[in-house]
Amino acid sequence: MPYKAEDVLKQLRKKEYAPVYFLQGDEPYFIDQIADYIEKNALQEHEKSFNQMVLYGKDVAVSDILSQARRFPMMAERQVVIVKEAQSINGFTNKEPSELMVNYLKQVVPSTILVFCFKGKSLDKRKAIYKAFEEYGIVVDAKKMYDNQLPAWVGRYVQSLKCTITEEASYLLTEHIGNDLDRLTNEIAKIQTNFEGPVNITPELIEKYVGISKDYNVFEMQRALASRDVLKANKIAQYFAANPKEHPLIPLISVLFGFYSKLLIASRQQDKSEAGLAQVLRLPPFVVREYKQALHLYNVQQLMGSIQALHLADLQSKGVESGQKDEGAILTELVYNILH
Repeated sequence: MPYKAEDVLKQLRKKEYAPVYFLQGDEPYFIDQIADYIEKNALQEHEKSFNQMVLYGKDVAVSDILSQARRFPMMAERQVVIVKEAQSINGFTNKEPSELMVNYLKQVVPSTILVFCFKGKSLDKRKAIYKAFEEYGIVVDAKKMYDNQLPAWVGRYVQSLKCTITEEASYLLTEHIGNDLDRLTNEIAKIQTNFEGPVNITPELIEKYVGISKDYNVFEMQRALASRDVLKANKIAQYFAANPKEHPLIPLISVLFGFYSKLLIASRQQDKSEAGLAQVLRLPPFVVREYKQALHLYNVQQLMGSIQALHLADLQSKGVESGQKDEGAILTELVYNILH
């Protein structure tokens, strides 16, 4: 079975190193996290010049990698060989290179730590090379997280920095940034660098240091539409239309489509309590309150009409049936169609 990234990192922090790591999958953050930790910590600084080698898949063959891996360390306990962009190794899973790799895995050099960073792809689990990596080394399958898992992950990450973050701030940050762990951690670091010692991250700090306007952002637009506040929704739409680079239309449509789709699901639930809806929609309770409010203001027909309006706006934003409309005109029409 593949290992979880956090379990591997726990082993590494205890200085428990395996001879081979195969890091694969479509979430580069976890792959980089493990490879970077090994690169920074497996050797002392004075040992790295002779005993640490970083290779790139497009520049090497399997035979080149294994030639480096079979070397013995110079005046050190171990050597480290890291293969970045391993998915670009020519013919990596072909018969001959695969057999070379399997033979090495069966008789690894224990003084070598060999790391493969295989980003955006995964080996076929039926192939002998994958089975050998799993049997003789450590395989990490770094999968993209589901969007509803992001706020909790941000909370754990911030806690690992000896800081805290409010539930609302965590949700605001993940909804704004999206499923990009590198960007999320960078924005958190941006906030943290402005303080000495632990900090409690609040929506106000996110507004100040990440640059999300308190009054003019996608979540305020969502709240305005949820409460059917015509004046506020149009005011935000005008602001977005005047600042299209900072507030592009397509991501806004995506967020609103998610909102109205979940709202339609909520409308069909027998248990419409906060706890019941939070479980079904996989949302924190403070967000569910907004959904409950909207359920009193939208019937099923209106929800279906809102989704159809969003679908039309999505097509128009991509040049279909848009005529001469710019993003501002499409957004203004979208807000009108949803509220009327």
